[in-house]
Amino acid sequence: MKPTSSSPGLRALSASLREVREARKFGLRELARALEIDPRLLSQWELGMRVPPVEEVARILGYLRVDRTTTERILFLATHAKEPNWLDSNPSDLPAALTAVMQCERTASQITNWSPLIVPGLLQTPDYARALLTASGIRVDEADARLMARLDRQRILSTRQPVRLRAIISELAIREMVGDENLMSDQIDHLLVLSAAPHISVRIVPADVGYHPGKIGMFALYEFPADPAIVYMEHYHASAFVNELDAIASYRKLVKLLLDKALTEEASQALLREAAR
Repeated sequence: MKPTSSSPGLRALSASLREVREARKFGLRELARALEIDPRLLSQWELGMRVPPVEEVARILGYLRVDRTTTERILFLATHAKEPNWLDSNPSDLPAALTAVMQCERTASQITNWSPLIVPGLLQTPDYARALLTASGIRVDEADARLMARLDRQRILSTRQPVRLRAIISELAIREMVGDENLMSDQIDHLLVLSAAPHISVRIVPADVGYHPGKIGMFALYEFPADPAIVYMEHYHASAFVNELDAIASYRKLVKLLLDKALTEEASQALLREAAR
């Protein structure tokens, strides 16, 4: 069963078109006039209300003289904009999927992260994030770009109207050593500080609860004010977005199962304080 609103690819495409235009200091009406496009139509493309033809996207990028790497990424988004589910299995320095993730995070009213092995990206300290990227064998320049993008994403938690974040984290992610003891202690202290914010909930699933389907892998559930939810899953060399309503219902059931197994917020904070010693 397919939703009727914008897909993950369309969300990423609309944001990318707006960003490249603004980066080159073009007003929307100015660009529309230069390309002989109805400004209302161009606005709808940038808002994700309509899907632009791939040829028109290529024409916009050519007129703005966008670099080859960015052009390839945006044309990839344009090609997949209508797909309710989307697999990105060819990550670049900043994968197309990351653009979709950032747009989902910026427009969501609530995000639920399930993370069985590492601290979720939105809650990572810079040192923790850097250690993960370094251990993954990523080139230094690529690691720098991904680190900056990750830190920029975290700004959604500190705006005047921040997104509500529900982080469900396995105890294994807290006990697993990333970097050294000082780095992990700082990371856990950071989780404690963030968990005190009214819009952030941190719940820990004890390591000894036994098997549950959440152990299959991490995911993020993005809820929007008016549109159907989107689920994002990330693996080593591939990322996937799920936008079908039946699949979303299954993930909502999984979230409920994980919350039933998780400690309360107060008990989770107690575990974090113990782990930080």
